[in-house]
Amino acid sequence: MQKRTNEVTMKGNPVTLLGNVIKVGDVAPDFMVLDMNLTQVKLSDFKGKVKIINAVPSVDTSVCNAQVHRFNVEAAKLKDVVIFSVSADLPFALSRYCAAEGIDAVKVTSDHKDLDFGLKYGVVIEELRLLSRAVFVIDQHDKVVYVEYVKEVTNEPDYAKALAAAQACK
Repeated sequence: MQKRTNEVTMKGNPVTLLGNVIKVGDVAPDFMVLDMNLTQVKLSDFKGKVKIINAVPSVDTSVCNAQVHRFNVEAAKLKDVVIFSVSADLPFALSRYCAAEGIDAVKVTSDHKDLDFGLKYGVVIEELRLLSRAVFVIDQHDKVVYVEYVKEVTNEPDYAKALAAAQACK
């Protein structure tokens, strides 16, 4: 398993990321996460669609909350684009969060069980067993067309670039 340090910080302190580095042009690895009902969800369930994967450490933080809300608003506007939010939060916590926050357009999922997504996309923070903040855009042919590993975990991603990459896939 690949380990990377000094690429990402949390509150200014370097963290170690575990897993594969995803690059533009890669074929997106399939992964399995759980939805809020404990049902398995795979990337391959959405073949033929443009996908945005929004990785966050925990919906219980203000930055992650803002990020999920922003993508929820965008998901309601985008036709034929599936937006995932993935964290290591438990499905039960995600269910409560979505109900309380009105999150209904983003597929909010949990990677807590096996960190399958996190390891395949290189976003597992070794020191915390949380996911690092990142955004991946995958075209309808499962090719990665945009990657952002957010350098400082407490910062939001570049929404405009991610959304432009998704729109360019159409």
